[in-house]
Amino acid sequence: MKYMMFIKHSEDYRGQPIPQKLLQAMGEFVNEGFKSGILKDTAGLKGSADGFRVRLSRGKLKVTDGPFSEAKEVVGGYAVVDVASNEKARELARQFMDLHRIHWPEFEGECEVRPLEEQ
Repeated sequence: MKYMMFIKHSEDYRGQPIPQKLLQAMGEFVNEGFKSGILKDTAGLKGSADGFRVRLSRGKLKVTDGPFSEAKEVVGGYAVVDVASNEKARELARQFMDLHRIHWPEFEGECEVRPLEEQ
């Protein structure tokens, strides 16, 4: 089953350098995921200042350019994984966040994991 994993955190982290040890550990984690076939796609996202939203409300569309100052958390990146079970997806999310705990102890955020609809 495929799952979408989102890393969510305060936009304040955008102005901070990512620790080199975290970048190295993430590189190894991502390479292993691609080699094993579990990881299908992943990327970091630019800050909300570079984005926009298109909202449908009461039959009308409204486009709002970023940044989105009202947002307490932003999606900083995503991954699509293909694993056999919910438990395996949970394990991957824990490993991913554990890399942040170990290599960037000041970081606070969450990894939201949701199964994709079957096609």
